[in-house]
Amino acid sequence: MTEKMKSIFRIISILVACLSISNDCSTAEARPNIIFFFTDDQAYDTLGCYGNPNVMTPNMDKLGRQGVIFDRHYDTTAICMASRASVMTGLLEYKTGCNFMHGAMTKEIWRSSFPVLLRKSGYRTGFGGKFGFAVKEHPKDPGSENTYNNLPVDDFDFWVGGIGQTSYETKKNKYLASYAKDYPHSSRAYGAAGIDFIRESTKTKKPFCLTLFFKAPHRPTTPDPIFDEIYQNTVFRKLPNYGRKAGEHLAPQSKMGRQYPRFVDWGYHTDKSYQKALRTYNQQIYGVDFAMGMIMEELERQGVSDNTVIIFSSDNGFFNGSHGLGSKVLPYEEGARVPLIIYDPRQSKSGREGRRCDRVTGSIDITATILDLAGLKLPSNMDGQSLMPIVTGRKPSIRESLPLIQVWGPAGTLSLSVVTQSHKYIYWFYGEGMPPVEELFDLKNDPYEMVNIAEQTRSKIILNSMRQLYDAEVDKWEKHAVPYNAYQPFSTLFDRKVSWENKKKLIPRQFGR
Repeated sequence: MTEKMKSIFRIISILVACLSISNDCSTAEARPNIIFFFTDDQAYDTLGCYGNPNVMTPNMDKLGRQGVIFDRHYDTTAICMASRASVMTGLLEYKTGCNFMHGAMTKEIWRSSFPVLLRKSGYRTGFGGKFGFAVKEHPKDPGSENTYNNLPVDDFDFWVGGIGQTSYETKKNKYLASYAKDYPHSSRAYGAAGIDFIRESTKTKKPFCLTLFFKAPHRPTTPDPIFDEIYQNTVFRKLPNYGRKAGEHLAPQSKMGRQYPRFVDWGYHTDKSYQKALRTYNQQIYGVDFAMGMIMEELERQGVSDNTVIIFSSDNGFFNGSHGLGSKVLPYEEGARVPLIIYDPRQSKSGREGRRCDRVTGSIDITATILDLAGLKLPSNMDGQSLMPIVTGRKPSIRESLPLIQVWGPAGTLSLSVVTQSHKYIYWFYGEGMPPVEELFDLKNDPYEMVNIAEQTRSKIILNSMRQLYDAEVDKWEKHAVPYNAYQPFSTLFDRKVSWENKKKLIPRQFGR
């Protein structure tokens, strides 16, 4: 090769290298900003875009019109501590090792959470609201989520989060208190803090990710008084499965927890008290919607709305009187199913806005979606799958089934379930003075779970199919559950083939016998 040709090849190599660097830089700069809104105890039917004619949720509905509405989205555990741990890591509860009556998350697991991974990759990260779980070096280390020392404050660039349940009074939240004068109610204060985060982030030229875990509409019902007139004259509807009679067919185990008395204690049992409960509950959701609007307007003002993906969901559902129940936790639709909306403005430009997805998705998939948006590889042990193939229209679904875990509360209410596109199977293993119970619901034809078809002869084929899916989930539990925080016994407790006599001695003490 002549010197002239060598020189030409060297020039070409340099040009190729420069183009490669340029492309890498362009890809990094093009990574979208991400806003993740997460409410507390918001039922799936509390948005206008989910078909409720009585509510006003203009900003949530706007996201729905512009993005993708997921109609069959479930929290894999329907209680705040475990749900938040799973949505941060993309792991099922028995892998996070984290829930009330169990224990904290270890730092080793937390290091694979999406906030940590995004920050390592160059994102500016912020957190506000009710964090909900503790992070410790070792699960038996002292302290709880009510201690700031056990919260990963330093793993974020911006923090206005709180400990424990946090407070609706802004001034009572340590890191949020500076917003109390102008925004005495925490929902709007988180909106104001989000604005500050966005303004600071745009100056850095880095992509950013803001995670806001609102306290609302969690009880005690404390709506922002500036919105007192919103539902002053509204008469709220009742779902077809409202009331005690609509729960008579359910397993007796489902009535052994606090959900059953709270139908009366929380005022869902009379028309007058029901309307009062729904009025304050939905007023709190309106406050969150308002705060979301504050942040969405700031994205426009800062000129970054076209490259900011917004995700909205909730940590668990809420019964609001369905099946004669109050509260959450149980695996029925109103307890486990929640809203999910993903708005990617880049897809709107392609004419893919305003779509609905009727396929099963789970809270663990949000984590995978955020990592996918950031261009990051998913950890090998992650249970979640990215929802971007659905958002972009490349695939109609990303999973065939999803486990629903309930390992909190009295022993009778502990259960494992599997939900598919068409059915839900629930296994209540508790058998003290009652037989263990199988429930099978045809969600396609019976979306309000009014008929248990498990014992119908014509359901035998689908029952056996759902049992197989369930047994596979029990096997996964046995193989992958953390070896601490009382998770390992549940692979036996949930085993359909083991008798109650051989199970009851394995129930961890904190759940009772």
